Amino acid sequence: MNIRLEQPKDYREVENLTREAFWNVYRPGCTEHYVLNQYRTNPNFIPELDLVMEDRNKIIGHVMFSKAEIILEDGTLYPSWTFGPISIHPDYKRKGYGLKLLQYALGKAKEMGIGLLQMEGNIEFYKHAGFNLACKMKIHYHAEPRDSEVPYFLAQELIPGYWGHREGTYCPPKGYFVADVNPEAFEAYEATFPQKEKLRLPGQLGYEENNYYGYNERETEADVF
Repeated sequence: MNIRLEQPKDYREVENLTREAFWNVYRPGCTEHYVLNQYRTNPNFIPELDLVMEDRNKIIGHVMFSKAEIILEDGTLYPSWTFGPISIHPDYKRKGYGLKLLQYALGKAKEMGIGLLQMEGNIEFYKHAGFNLACKMKIHYHAEPRDSEVPYFLAQELIPGYWGHREGTYCPPKGYFVADVNPEAFEAYEATFPQKEKLRLPGQLGYEENNYYGYNERETEADVF
């Protein structure tokens, strides 16, 4: 198993991998591959943490990181970071490769001086990589009531003391919403891939039987990793 930086020659293969990994997981179809496609030229993109995992020269996993910000109580913008999409090839899911890739990436991020990460995900998976509920660090999620315990919003301090006793509110970087902002461009991009059936399934965002934000007892992350 080998983990290395993504190269331009990998772009299409990695985008297809991302599409396969996320298809029908959080919504009918997916947009994560388009987010990745557009993010590589985004100023928040961190090329040193654009990583692929290989098995016998075949790319089986990928993760990317982004700069982010937290709005402190006094309105100051405090530097932070996030990551995703993180993808594992369907043939390698539920075998621990996603956790190995993430742990490697977190180690590299810490070496680079990245002190704090926030992300949206299932605590039952990400706790194994050191994440906890962000509310325990007094980091609020922009789309939820300030005093709520948001079960899908997670954080981890990679450098002890980086966050300290601050309090603030996090909003994902705008680059993650590119498919919503430019739906026609996304549809044109999506049309360059083989056609796949879009399905409405339990565990997806907005599904009426969900417990919260698309996660239920299916542990949606297992379908990605």
